[in-house]
Amino acid sequence: MKLGYDVFLEQQQKLLITPELRQAIAVLQMSALELQEYISREIEQNPFLEEREENDLEEENKEKEEEHDEEKIEEWLEYYNDRDIGMNLREKEEYKNFENYITRQPSLYEHLHFQLRLTVTDAVDLEIGEYIIGNIDSKGYLSSSVEEIALNLNKAKEDIERVLKIIQTFSPYGVGARDLPECLLIQLAHYGKESEVAKQIILYHLDDIAKGKINKIAQKLEVPVHQVQEICDLIRTLDPKPGLQYSNDEEIKYVVPDVLVEKIEGEYVVVINDFHFPRLMINHVYENILKRPENFSIETKKYLEEKMGAALWLIKSIEQRRMTLYKVARCIVDIQKDFFEKGVAYLKPLTLKQVADIVQVHESTVSRATANKYMQTPQGLFELKYFFSSGIQASNGDNKVSSTSIKHMLQEIIAEEDNTSPLSDEAISKILSERGIKISRRTVAKYRQELGIPSAMARKRY
Repeated sequence: MKLGYDVFLEQQQKLLITPELRQAIAVLQMSALELQEYISREIEQNPFLEEREENDLEEENKEKEEEHDEEKIEEWLEYYNDRDIGMNLREKEEYKNFENYITRQPSLYEHLHFQLRLTVTDAVDLEIGEYIIGNIDSKGYLSSSVEEIALNLNKAKEDIERVLKIIQTFSPYGVGARDLPECLLIQLAHYGKESEVAKQIILYHLDDIAKGKINKIAQKLEVPVHQVQEICDLIRTLDPKPGLQYSNDEEIKYVVPDVLVEKIEGEYVVVINDFHFPRLMINHVYENILKRPENFSIETKKYLEEKMGAALWLIKSIEQRRMTLYKVARCIVDIQKDFFEKGVAYLKPLTLKQVADIVQVHESTVSRATANKYMQTPQGLFELKYFFSSGIQASNGDNKVSSTSIKHMLQEIIAEEDNTSPLSDEAISKILSERGIKISRRTVAKYRQELGIPSAMARKRY
């Protein structure tokens, strides 16, 4: 075969993702809070973007009303301050500011250190206690051994043990433990529930408790099964990570729904929750400047044109996101109307492809539109992905039943069972079959595990 070089033309079609298209895809995937932050950053970086304001007439009327209100407030304050019966203006402003009442939860270190100062007065013990508290991790466990602490502080091991015992009496109870069994035993001692049987179970049979092997524990310890059952129930109420009660993760993460669904006059109305981020418009000052290219250099003109294009594309992307999200949400509401009326048991099986075909977009677009977004409904707050689930053919062959609905039925069946004789997966399968849902024992076991429900043996009560 002869090798050589040659030049020839070839025509090809390729799909290229431009920066603008990449931005549109990113905007579609954003939740309401993420989009709000993104818009704020873009307004800071792009001079062509600004928030849309009310018309001049409304602003003028509003200013007049505010001026009138200010005059009335000033007159009242002048009268009020002339009388010796109240607070001054500064005090009044502080009183009205509710942020003055907001505090933060102390950290675990601060909480333990405060208790140490109240309990220990000896300077040496105080030094040891502060060092021990500094070596307690966020879960509440002592991360260094007593020998290491004694070596680092050049103190006697007995002194370290003595101060550690004091710290182990602090709240949250169980803090300062070196391992899980010690943590649980400290809590039992505080609640006055310690016993030799409980101690043996905690020290040697925690794995058996997790697996629900109550009979095995009772046989090993030679005690009645019902007594072991009661102790295991008590152990499950204890906190294995007491330090997390005072974790520094104080930020409350709110879920802001991206879609609101309300029933008005018998019909479900879908509203896109875009009230949290500002309405964008093009800055007319920079727009007029761009119309006079003779006033600036070629580089400046290119910069302004790029920013103008980016601003227009962002506004278009946000509007396109709103329309796509509305169409997808409207489609979900129409298909899952029985769910909104009667609850989760009536949730229908639904796939991304079904919605994509109805909305006439690609399946990946539906996936991006529903990612990390929530819908506020009369039934509660749900992630949009919640409404998509596979289906299982009903016994009559006419309709499919959503896997989510089947899981809900499974929970109800187990909730109503006799705890002394819990239902096996095979028995649950037969009950579902009687209700018109043909499902295998393995599928029941799979759904049960996904719901975090233990096996029949672990659910058995004595």
